[in-house]
Amino acid sequence: MSKQKQAQLRKSVAPFATSDTKISIIQIINSFVPFFLLWFLAYQSLSISFWLSLPLSIVAAGFVVRIFIIFHDCTHMSFFKSGKANRILGTITGIITHFAFEKWKRDHSIHHATSSNLDKRGTGDVWVMTVDEYTEASFWGRLGYRLYRNPLIMFGLGPFYLFFISNRINRKGAKRKERWNTYLINVSLVAIYALLIWLIGWQALLMVQLPIMFVAGSLGVWLFYVQHQFEDSYFENEEEWDYVKAAVDGSSYYKLPKVLQWLTGNIGFHHVHHLSPRVPNYQLEKAHESTPPLQKATTITLKTSLQSIRFRLYDQASRTFVSFKEYKAMEKQKNSSVSLKVNRAKFQQE
Repeated sequence: MSKQKQAQLRKSVAPFATSDTKISIIQIINSFVPFFLLWFLAYQSLSISFWLSLPLSIVAAGFVVRIFIIFHDCTHMSFFKSGKANRILGTITGIITHFAFEKWKRDHSIHHATSSNLDKRGTGDVWVMTVDEYTEASFWGRLGYRLYRNPLIMFGLGPFYLFFISNRINRKGAKRKERWNTYLINVSLVAIYALLIWLIGWQALLMVQLPIMFVAGSLGVWLFYVQHQFEDSYFENEEEWDYVKAAVDGSSYYKLPKVLQWLTGNIGFHHVHHLSPRVPNYQLEKAHESTPPLQKATTITLKTSLQSIRFRLYDQASRTFVSFKEYKAMEKQKNSSVSLKVNRAKFQQE
């Protein structure tokens, strides 16, 4: 894609990078009200059976994901026209989702500025090793990477690490506004949990809140993972990296059933979001449908997205993700070729 076409593509999406206060307020109502109602019903159902409460908690988790998308828009200053309104709502939704608003706002902006750039990995993204890097890594480096990419750890323990460790601690060198926002959210969470324990007891709190946070966290990590980890995703070194190609070719269009698309706040149109982060979630589908070049982005479905679980390493030679099994076969073939060349050289010398 030429620079001229790239500029035209970004220009085509620009009209959708505007917030609509009425739609934003409606979205707050249809996200917050069902969440708190389902939470209350899940608690009330405990008097009958935990197994009646659990399905309600799982549905409530879907609304936590939807509230996170509102939080996400606020970090991009796209949900409201007012920066102050975005920060206030972002902090409130940060309390509900257990994410530090200012901290995540910074990290996520870096993710957008460096997504798919092999020379600028490490902030706000999923850890990706190339085949060559993995080959050269130490035993402990390989083990750490294998553990990180293990689905049980990434989607099981990963959410709790984000909720209770990563988002509770300020980074070294954080500015005052970022530090105090994290403190405010931490204190709010402690106060809310203390109040709930006093009102309903810690056992009931765990039975309702733990499933909600686990399911919501796992779904959130999955969405973030799958929309950049598809077979022919775009990755380049700094000198070849291009922002528009990283957005369109390095982010997928996750085509979900309408109910799931609604619950996930249209974040499946991830290529549109990366091309223009100021487009609020309720404008993403319109931008996609109105811009033909964006409709050529890699499309994945619920079924095909499951294939991404086996993707472990990025092979720069073939520009695709490979599994550890495929990597092992590649190394075996490489070693066989080296041995063949060595034996041939010896034979010629003799």
